[in-house]
Amino acid sequence: MLTIEIEVEAVMTKGKQVRLTKRVVDASEPTDKRYIVWDSELNGFGLRVETSGSKTFVVRYRADGGGRGAPQRFVTIGRFGNLTVEEARKQAKVVLGGVAVGEDPADERRAKRAEMKMAGLIDLYEEEGCFIQRGKRQGAPMKPLTKKYTVARLRHHVVPLLGHKRVNDVGVADIERFFRDVSSGKSASDEKIGPRKRIIVRGGEGAARKVFRDLSAVFSFACRHGVAQGNPCEKAVVQKTDNHRTRFLTLEEVQLLGAACDALQEEGVNAKALNITRLWALTGCRRQEIAELKWHEVDFDRGLLALDDSKTGKSLRPLADAAMALLKGIEQTEDSDFVFPADRGEAHFQGTKSIWPKIVKKAGLVDVTPHTLRHTMGATATSAGEALALTGAILGHANIRSTMIYAHVQHDPSRRAANRVGKTIAAALAGQTKRAPKRKKVA
Repeated sequence: MLTIEIEVEAVMTKGKQVRLTKRVVDASEPTDKRYIVWDSELNGFGLRVETSGSKTFVVRYRADGGGRGAPQRFVTIGRFGNLTVEEARKQAKVVLGGVAVGEDPADERRAKRAEMKMAGLIDLYEEEGCFIQRGKRQGAPMKPLTKKYTVARLRHHVVPLLGHKRVNDVGVADIERFFRDVSSGKSASDEKIGPRKRIIVRGGEGAARKVFRDLSAVFSFACRHGVAQGNPCEKAVVQKTDNHRTRFLTLEEVQLLGAACDALQEEGVNAKALNITRLWALTGCRRQEIAELKWHEVDFDRGLLALDDSKTGKSLRPLADAAMALLKGIEQTEDSDFVFPADRGEAHFQGTKSIWPKIVKKAGLVDVTPHTLRHTMGATATSAGEALALTGAILGHANIRSTMIYAHVQHDPSRRAANRVGKTIAAALAGQTKRAPKRKKVA
């Protein structure tokens, strides 16, 4: 592998060529600038490596019969992963073969894209455009689960309502009508796709706001790739602000939740799901941050979770003593790095979706989701008088990420805050009703 890496480095620095193979592609690491590794066997065939790390096969040629004065064109073949090197090479040969007989594939693609319909644009976006377009992670690929949900919303709402329209025929009025239709449930459906599986789409105002943002990102992508002439979502007048949920549990409700978990554990319900639930409450972490937690992310010495990849990237979270004790009581398995490994296979445990409703029903709670426990941690912290900055440190909010880089030097204040709040929630989980202690006023 070292030889391959040296060859790739030579290509990047001296403009030489190397035969593209899977080993070469794997060894092509991103840099602070986009670069292309050209194939030494097929002239014009290359691998484009983006700063984000995505790798795409491309073909370069000169139109109008070639020659130094002819315009240079690029055609995207496909992304590595979707295509193998040899599959991409075969497609590149087809493209270059057409160029040899006078065709101009890039110009033909532009003409086709000008006539593209919204359903085709969604296909193109799924294949080439599922990247984060805002914030500090701009340009980074969406996480698999985020991409799955984003594409699903586009296919369930945009395709049925706008899929038949040409991209450049969609105007501001169409977008506003689309928003109203999704809000009123016009895109709702109930489709059976298997013996025991259905896809239920309900629509509603929340769905309309989310898919509106998705659609705006699709149009921005289309503008950058010459498919659309503008983004009609930018001028559309719709209710863009989410109606953020403010539901959180009182300490009495946390006590009911803890009692429900204890009762279900005695009934033989999977302990992994119950411990995940308890950690949601004790840490304020997001659902997947606990479900996908790995042992190397748990720093017992410093009392921290050092998450490799949260919603806001790498993140440090202070742990309360109660959360530490729970984690220490979980037996590590030799064949998995996950704190909560799946009962079968190599993935993490994914059974909370079916067990969570049992917990809520047992506790007699209404309008409660796993994310409600995250709100509960924040609400309990602020009601106990904790500073907002310390509450943000517990929850790993993006607006205080710049201060989290100093956590390895001084994390004691946020850890003490997490411990104070954690003791209160731990007491409620254990069936006690002790209220959060009031902070002493400094004279």
